Amino acid sequence: MMQALECKLMDKVTIPEATKGPWRIERFKTDMPDFHSMLRGRGIPVGEEFTRLMRGDVLVMSDTPAEMLDHYDAVQRAKGSCLINGLGIGMVLKAVLKKHDVTDVTVVELSQDVLDMVAPHYADERVTFICASAFDYKPPKSKWYEMVWHDIWDYICADNLPEMHKLHRKYGRRSVWQGSWCRHECERH
Repeated sequence: MMQALECKLMDKVTIPEATKGPWRIERFKTDMPDFHSMLRGRGIPVGEEFTRLMRGDVLVMSDTPAEMLDHYDAVQRAKGSCLINGLGIGMVLKAVLKKHDVTDVTVVELSQDVLDMVAPHYADERVTFICASAFDYKPPKSKWYEMVWHDIWDYICADNLPEMHKLHRKYGRRSVWQGSWCRHECERH
């Protein structure tokens, strides 16, 4: 099922490498498997090139198969009006924009540097980019979303759950469906 999704909706990011402030978009290729991440089901195919967003030495997002799988539900459920909290390298936005039944997408990103590097590569009249915290952003009073996706964390960690719950409460009455990056994995830890 994931292979079909990758072919139809999600694929690797094609934005150029760039650096701005503490942020870096770079290509990377693995020569040997990362056995630690493979044990957790998040292995990276050997010898294949991918794109990642780094903040200093911290990996924030990549376009590896594991990351694509993490966003599967959000992309599948995207239609009508959508809200994405966290731009990253734009992989989710790129996939959502391929869906003809998506009418508009609001992307809320905390870092202006990330917006400056990534947003120009996803120019589409359906997209509105907003530089703000997901917790502080206030959508218009009458705005309703079919899909809301929260992807603002660097690590899969149970410490993220209080923030996930806060965002889910915030958009609970404004959305048909919402999810958070790796929430189920966080709940298992």
